Amino acid sequence: MSRVRAPHLLAGVMTALLLIVVAGCGSSSSASAPQGTLKVVATTSFLRDIAQNVAGKQFRVGELIPIGVDPHEWQPAPSDLVTVVNSDLLIVNGGGLEGTLLQVAQNAGGHERVVVASRGLAPRVPKPGEPGYGQSTEIDPHWWLDPIDVVTYVTNIRDAFIAADPAHAAACRANAAAYIVKLKALDAWIKAQIATIPPANRVLVMNHLSHGYFADRYGLRVAGAVIPSVSSGETVSAKQMADLVKTIDTQHVKAIFVELDENPGLADQIAAEAHVKVITKLLDHSLSTASGPAPTYLAMMRYDTQVIVSGLR
Repeated sequence: MSRVRAPHLLAGVMTALLLIVVAGCGSSSSASAPQGTLKVVATTSFLRDIAQNVAGKQFRVGELIPIGVDPHEWQPAPSDLVTVVNSDLLIVNGGGLEGTLLQVAQNAGGHERVVVASRGLAPRVPKPGEPGYGQSTEIDPHWWLDPIDVVTYVTNIRDAFIAADPAHAAACRANAAAYIVKLKALDAWIKAQIATIPPANRVLVMNHLSHGYFADRYGLRVAGAVIPSVSSGETVSAKQMADLVKTIDTQHVKAIFVELDENPGLADQIAAEAHVKVITKLLDHSLSTASGPAPTYLAMMRYDTQVIVSGLR
């Protein structure tokens, strides 16, 4: 299910714009890129950082979605489409996170130019008691909130870089291996942090269904979400809000977590009725600026873990 709910007309307009750019500039190909000078762009800041760790000093990876912008709501501008056309590789998360951009890029440049970082990872199925259990057809694209799933991201990106620039294969392999070591160390650190939460408090209510993979990995339970969807742009009924208030009360939920790029309005209403706190500090979909608390993927995961642990203790 696409999280960016662009009308079909908009998708057609973007395709037309992109084809005009291709006709005027000529589509680029990773096979024709000079060695060590690949033009690579990732859709999000966290993907850019992960890919940059694989690239090392060989080349710089750019990003499309600005820091602080919710990718579920982002729409590509014509300038973004030009950037895609002029790149040798486009790294996407997959699972519907990028919506129409992925379709447009594939139509214009071919599947070989698009690197789906999550390729090979199975979508999460809601567990008993969670929203959507037994009926949801949504694909949850939040694999990156499990660092072990990000190991798959790294291997997919590594293989794409090597195929596009085989002269630097050894460097890419070494960079990827070193980063995987850091991901596994991060995983062990998160496990230790979550272990400090009393077992009865290991219950998550998010603004939308974003932390299923994180919960599965670290032994937390997803009790519900303000927006009971993997997309932050869905509508919410009065009954759904009332049901969540009841869930928070009966399961003794400690807090509702909202990301910095999301509107906390509905969460505030539910929290006021349920008498719990709202924590609006998470940075799951975007890194911070260089001077902020989470300028890298590894730092973002540590930062968010600390916020969650503090909120649930």
